[in-house]
Amino acid sequence: MSLVVEHLSKKFGEKTAVEDLSFTINEPGVFAFLGTNGAGKSTSIRMILGMLTRDSGTVTWNGEPLNIMKERVGYLSEERGLYPKYNILEQMYYFASIKGVKKKDATPAIDYLFSRLKIEEYKKMRAEQLSKGNQQKVQLAAALLCNPKIIILDEPLSGLDPVNADLFKSIIREERDNGKYIIMSSHQMETIEEFCEDLVLLHHGKVVLQGNLNEIKRARGRENLTVKADKPFADIAAACGMTLVEETPNGSSFKVGSEEAAGRMLKEMIDKGINIIKFDLREPSLHELFVEKCGGDVNEN
Repeated sequence: MSLVVEHLSKKFGEKTAVEDLSFTINEPGVFAFLGTNGAGKSTSIRMILGMLTRDSGTVTWNGEPLNIMKERVGYLSEERGLYPKYNILEQMYYFASIKGVKKKDATPAIDYLFSRLKIEEYKKMRAEQLSKGNQQKVQLAAALLCNPKIIILDEPLSGLDPVNADLFKSIIREERDNGKYIIMSSHQMETIEEFCEDLVLLHHGKVVLQGNLNEIKRARGRENLTVKADKPFADIAAACGMTLVEETPNGSSFKVGSEEAAGRMLKEMIDKGINIIKFDLREPSLHELFVEKCGGDVNEN
């Protein structure tokens, strides 16, 4: 099975929100869908789900047009949205009915998910009585209630404390290991690197980076160097063609022209008797790639 998105485009008046978006998810796993604020992520997700009309393009699942009323699709929206005045359990049964899950089948699924998310005590409370974090847990449970094959998570960890963020991560791992096709949008680059092999990065509605993250990094090479030493070494770095990016208590960061140049710098420092505390030559991080492609706008709020 595969999820295939081809040539999605959308305009609002004269503004192009999404332009010619295409990607394919050929096997279960977590696919990263990234972009700055206003890049077109939410518009794209809504077009994929059929919640928003497309100016052009198609979305197919297993060779057929994706229909979220027929297929098992779970969606955790960035906006969040429970009915504040209504009982949580009643809302869960309502969400289940929308997906065609009968009450007798929904009950054990709700029990399991609420236990897994540590929110059993809130079943009979109104949504407005819950903290934002616990409302988020309820909405994740609602997204997973129909045992979806396709799961779309829009900023799933936003606003969570570290304990609950780890809980959400463990559940995402379980879903991945159970053969689910997961699209995850997040501005937490470390989380994306932890889960995702393939990605699409949007900027102003256009794809600016796409492919396998490890292959993208490997193609760039080890171009980032952090050095910390007990003596000044700026003259050596300059002589070896290093470009200083920043200096922090953790060391000096450089852009490296080549791995050979970094090797020359290391040899020069050793030859001059400089005690090297840290010499870390590495591939670019996803955070660095994001900033490079999107101009530094990495914050969600």
